[in-house]
Amino acid sequence: MKKNSATLRILIVFILILGAAGGIATRLFSIQILKHGFYQALASDQQGLLQKLMPQRGEIFIQEKGGIWNPLAVNRDFQTVFLVPSAVEDKNEVASRLAPILQTEEEKILEKLKDPQDPYEPLKSKLDDETAEKIKNLDLAGVRFISESWRWYPQGTLAAHVLGFLGIRDDQKVGQYGLESFYEEELAGRSGFLKSKKDALGRWLMLSDFSSEPAQDGADLYLTLDQNVQYLTEQKLKNVLEKWGASSGCAIVLDPKTGAVRAMVSFPNFNPNEYNKVKSVEFFSNSCIQELYEPGSVFKPVVMAAGLDTGKISPQTTFIDEGFVKIGPHVIKNAQEKIYGESTMTKVLEKSINIGVIFVQRLIGGKIFEDYIKAFGFGQKCEVDLAGEAAGSLRNIEENKEINFATAAFGQGISVTPLEMANAIAAIANQGKLMRPYLVEKTVQGDGQEKITEPQEIRQVVSSETANKLTEMLVSTVRNGYDKIKIKNYFVAGKTGTAQIPDEKTGRYKTDETIHSFIGYAPAYDPKFLIFLKMDEPRGIEFASESLSPVFSELAQYLLNYYEIPPEE
Repeated sequence: MKKNSATLRILIVFILILGAAGGIATRLFSIQILKHGFYQALASDQQGLLQKLMPQRGEIFIQEKGGIWNPLAVNRDFQTVFLVPSAVEDKNEVASRLAPILQTEEEKILEKLKDPQDPYEPLKSKLDDETAEKIKNLDLAGVRFISESWRWYPQGTLAAHVLGFLGIRDDQKVGQYGLESFYEEELAGRSGFLKSKKDALGRWLMLSDFSSEPAQDGADLYLTLDQNVQYLTEQKLKNVLEKWGASSGCAIVLDPKTGAVRAMVSFPNFNPNEYNKVKSVEFFSNSCIQELYEPGSVFKPVVMAAGLDTGKISPQTTFIDEGFVKIGPHVIKNAQEKIYGESTMTKVLEKSINIGVIFVQRLIGGKIFEDYIKAFGFGQKCEVDLAGEAAGSLRNIEENKEINFATAAFGQGISVTPLEMANAIAAIANQGKLMRPYLVEKTVQGDGQEKITEPQEIRQVVSSETANKLTEMLVSTVRNGYDKIKIKNYFVAGKTGTAQIPDEKTGRYKTDETIHSFIGYAPAYDPKFLIFLKMDEPRGIEFASESLSPVFSELAQYLLNYYEIPPEE
C-alpha cells in the first residue's frame, strides 16, 4: 500500500514538472517566434538611444536701400510654465495665485491638477520675462519651467499678411499663411539624430554601433520688400481708410520690370506675435491675393491694349458717344448718365467713358477679347510665392454672351484679385511683358549657400509699340483727369476705378456702396515702380479720383525721392 502511494506521488510530481516545462516552452515560443518583433523593439528601446536633433528654423529679413537687411521673423527662447500634479502640495493655492498672473480662470488650472499621476500639464507658453519672474517668486511646489524656442516678429504688425505666422497644428509647430506656410519646408529644415547602445545604467556606449546625422537648419529668406516703402504704404493706406470710414483695403508696390514686390499691405491688420488673440481667421487672409472683386474702370486700359494691339483702333480713333448703348433687351449707360459726344480713344480713358470701351470691345470681337484678357493673366493665379493665392473668375465672358463681353469691358461681371489687376497693368508698363511677381529675393542655407531668385517673364502680351501708345494715353489721363496728382518734372501714367459691388441677395448692384481703386506707374516711360491702391466701401466720397489720387501722389513722390530717380522733364 505504501509502495502504491509513493508511486502516485512520483507520478503527480512528474506531471507537474511536465506541465511547467510545457508552459515554459509555450512562453518561449511566443516570445521567440510569435512576438519576436515586439520584444526586439522593446529591447532596442531599453538598450538603445535615439535622440532627435532639432533644426533651427530659418529667419526672414526685409531690406532697405543700400543693402541693409533687418529682421522680420526670428527665433527667440521663451519660458513655458507647466505643472507636475504629483508634486503640488496645495492645489487651491496654486490655482488662486497663478490665475491672475496668467490671466486665466482658477477652474482651468484645477482641471489640469486632477490626475496626480500626470507628470506634465502645460499652462502657458511664450511667457515674457516679467511674467515668468513673478511666478518663480511665488516658489510654488509643482510649478516648473522649461525654455523653448519660438518665433518672434520684432516689427509687430509690419508686413503681417506677407509673413503669416508659426502656429500649432496637430501638436506640431508649422507655418501658417503667407511666407511661413509657402516656404515651410525650406524654413523648417530637417531633423537629425544620434543613435547608440547604452548600458544597464543608461550610459551611452559610443563605441558600439554608433551612428549620427546632424540636423539641417532651415534656410533664411531675404525679401524683395523694402522696409521703408512697406511702412509708409501701410501708414498711408491706414490713414485714408480711417478718413473715409472704409471697411477694408489693400495696397501693392512692385517693380514692373522684374515683378519684385516692394510693399504688400492688407487691412484690417494683425500682430503675428499675438495671432491667438485674433477673433476671426478672416483677419489672416491677405486680400491682395485672396479676395476677388469686380475691378471697374481700372480694367479699361486692358481693353484699350487689345484694341491697339489688334489694330482696330489708334489713340486718335473717334466715335460718337450718345451716353448709352442697347444690346438686346439691355441698355448700358455711362456713369452719372453723362453724354460726351465725339470722343477719341484717349478721351475715353481720360473721362472713363463706359460706352467708349464697349465700342472698342465690339470692334475686337468676343473671342479675341477673351484671349487678350487671359493673356494678361486674368482668371489665373499669378504664382506668387505666398500661401493661399486665389484666381479670378471669367465665367461670365466664357458664356460667350454679347452683353457679358460688353459689361466686362468696363470691369463688371468678372472678378479679379488685386495682384492680378496690378500685374496686368505692370505688363503695360513693362513694354508688354507679363512678369511673375515674387517676394523672396534670395534664400541662404545654413551652410551659407545662396539661391538668387531670377525674374521670370511669363509671356509677351502685347507689342512694345502697343504698350508705349497706351502709356501715352494713360499719361494724358493723369494730366487731364486727376488734378489731385501733382508731381513736378515727371510723367505719370495711371487710371482710377470706382466699382459697384454685387448684392448676392438681389442679384443686382448695391446703390450705396462702392470700391475705389487706383493704379499708376512712374516714371511713365522708364518705370521704376507701380502702385496699386484699393479701398472698400468708403463713406462720404463718391469717386476714387478724389479719395485715392492724393495717396498715390504722396507715395509716388516719396518713391521718386527715395530711389533718387532723376527728373524726366
